[in-house]
Amino acid sequence: MESFFEEPTYRKLRERLQHIDASKSPEWGKMDAAQMLKHCQFPIQIAMGKEKVDLKSNWLAKVFFKKSLYSPKPFRKNLPTAPSLKVADLKDFESEKEKLDQWMQELWYDRHNDNRRPHPVFGTFTKEQWGILQWKHLDHHFRQFGV
Repeated sequence: MESFFEEPTYRKLRERLQHIDASKSPEWGKMDAAQMLKHCQFPIQIAMGKEKVDLKSNWLAKVFFKKSLYSPKPFRKNLPTAPSLKVADLKDFESEKEKLDQWMQELWYDRHNDNRRPHPVFGTFTKEQWGILQWKHLDHHFRQFGV
């Protein structure tokens, strides 16, 4: 299973980020590329304790999500987005791309941190789980835009 915290995976994700095109329509979903780039910043900020969001935890989400986290299969297309993580307003593509790259670098440099806050929905994660979650989420949205 790939992890954001493995150097080859991290480098490949940053390379894929550079290939996202503002004019490309998503293969699924409603966000444009700039909105997706903004949306992808939230889970990184949550992992670093820099963003507090209003997310509700429930046992059903925990059970099904934990199962999908350890599955080698990518996240399904058109998964629902928590309202507090939706980005509906217009965003500047280049600015959001640069910000996501900066957040990715910050998380990479913080990769050895074993004292992360619990995830607001799924509770305590190991470093391994945080790395897998970040990779799967970024991979999901990069595939959404064909990279």
